[in-house]
Amino acid sequence: MDYHDCPKHPKRNISPVTTTTTKPSIYDYDRQCAEPKCKSLIGQGVGMKPASHCSTCNRTYCYSHRMPEDHDCKNLIPIGARPTQTTNILAVQRNKASGIFSSFKQAWSTKQAELKRKQEAHATALAEKFQTKEQKSKVQQLQELAALKKAAKGNASLAPDKRVYLHVEASADTTKAKHPTGKFFYNKTWIVGKVLDAAATALQVENVNNRGGGEENKLRVYFVEGGRILKFNEKIGDACASGNRIVLLRGVGDPDAYTLMDA
Repeated sequence: MDYHDCPKHPKRNISPVTTTTTKPSIYDYDRQCAEPKCKSLIGQGVGMKPASHCSTCNRTYCYSHRMPEDHDCKNLIPIGARPTQTTNILAVQRNKASGIFSSFKQAWSTKQAELKRKQEAHATALAEKFQTKEQKSKVQQLQELAALKKAAKGNASLAPDKRVYLHVEASADTTKAKHPTGKFFYNKTWIVGKVLDAAATALQVENVNNRGGGEENKLRVYFVEGGRILKFNEKIGDACASGNRIVLLRGVGDPDAYTLMDA
């Protein structure tokens, strides 16, 4: 007799197997993303996210926190590692970085001091070479300015109130002219670089500034009364006043480099 038809067969009274589809939660499931702020459940099943194991810190994370930068891996002590060993490694790394920074800072300070010393020595030499030692009275200054305005050359169509009158010189090593000096007026709004180009042409000074190359061949404008080298992008009317003197020099260096080092 088939056992399905037999009321006494032992398999007749077996209860059917039931399965649950209850969604797991953080209260009854122990596999959770190792990122403290994340409540995602990881594993296989309904409502769970794929798990990803990080071999560096030896923790398991959800898909969103699987990358080292997503779970701050570099600052975690790997599970199973000895804390003292990790601490020592981090300390060695910090000490090494600190030593490198200190060496760089010391080298930078030494270089800064050397550049500043060279700048001061160069400025002193220029002052001794070009600056007038005698003090002139106000009357003498006005007389000289009037003479400068009368003799200065420039664009005659430029309005007088837009002019700046200057004595211009070139050091002996920069020019082929027999008399490397002149009296000129320029537009106050011109930048120093444009004034330099015009002055170099007028005084027959070779100008290679636009050909590239190093500072040893470049022309610079030294402002005598101000005791400094002018920057190419300065407006001549902002830096100088009528009656001042400028000198074309070659190979004196970039004033921006000194400004950067002094900052």
